[in-house]
Amino acid sequence: EVLTAPLPGTIVSIEVKPGDAVKQGQTLCVLEAMKMKNAIKAAADAVVADVHVNQGDLVKHGQALISFKA
Repeated sequence: EVLTAPLPGTIVSIEVKPGDAVKQGQTLCVLEAMKMKNAIKAAADAVVADVHVNQGDLVKHGQALISFKA
């Protein structure tokens, strides 16, 4: 499963790393778009497989941010 960017913007912070167990509703990263910070949260309990972006990256709508282990 892959979490994608809900809108274009800049990654302000990344709160998780590969191997981290996350709970539903936990903030995974913060995306700034149009001068507003948007917390990107986990949709379900999972384990982070990979983080595809770095802090400061510009992302497009639908771009992969974080993938999870099945």
